[in-house]
Amino acid sequence: MSLVIVGSLAFDTIETPFERRERIIGGSGTYCALAASFFTRPKVVGVVGRDFPRTAIGLLERRKVDLRGLQVKAGKTFHWEGRYGSDPNQRTTVRTDLNVFRDFQPLLPPSYRSADIVFLANIDPGLAGPVLNQLRRRPAIVALDTIRFWIETKPDALFRTLAGVDIFFANDEEVRLLAGEGNLIKAGRRLLGRGPRVLVVKKGEHGALVFTPDFVFGVLAHPCEDVVDPTGAGDSFAGGFLGSLDGAGRRGPAQIRRAAVCGSVVASFAIEDFGVERFKTLTRKEIETRYLGFKRLVSF
Repeated sequence: MSLVIVGSLAFDTIETPFERRERIIGGSGTYCALAASFFTRPKVVGVVGRDFPRTAIGLLERRKVDLRGLQVKAGKTFHWEGRYGSDPNQRTTVRTDLNVFRDFQPLLPPSYRSADIVFLANIDPGLAGPVLNQLRRRPAIVALDTIRFWIETKPDALFRTLAGVDIFFANDEEVRLLAGEGNLIKAGRRLLGRGPRVLVVKKGEHGALVFTPDFVFGVLAHPCEDVVDPTGAGDSFAGGFLGSLDGAGRRGPAQIRRAAVCGSVVASFAIEDFGVERFKTLTRKEIETRYLGFKRLVSF
């Protein structure tokens, strides 16, 4: 199988109650690809400016991420700045500089056009059609993630895209906002009626819920006393989830449940340090050990 991730590679400036970090490596595509790389060999489609450091490219290459779809343009790389309060589930966007990402036109290399899984990771929903039209055939899975910005600014394009996806990732706030429903279970069911076969609701420190027409599955978040930086946890979850499905080669209920646990496990490592730092030292053995810990945690 093969997984193609279309998303951002970026600089993030993060401020928590304890520390501030300037222009560290981030972006939905970056987190997702690194997380997925522990289960499969993902391919990335994105754009950066000439200021994007070679060391960040090297990290992705060491994780066997295929970067033939990465464009390097004259100009500056996408930059996001956010601030967290005492509750790591709540953040405030201070500024967003799209820079070269503003005019991003995803171009899939020929080797990407027979992908089994395509993930549209927080990109403009209007780009979904141009991306999928480049494929030689419809993928087995089209997955989509979104953010509040697109819900508020391009709801029509988002709903059109949603009608054609198989797996939709969103956090609980976004699900309620999209569905116009305060009850999360009712909101989840309502969104399933808009097209996706699987809805994955990310709930931060409370884990995730997976909705399908046939079952609902819940997975805990790994208990963590010290959350250093929650940025990228959701993207890492999606990367672990889709990487697990891609590596498994099957997409039945058992594989979907396992994928949700793998996503939660990888996300639990991402929050242990700023940016992508934890991925620099993370090993498959650590993931397997924590995965087994999850099984003990929920068995009774």
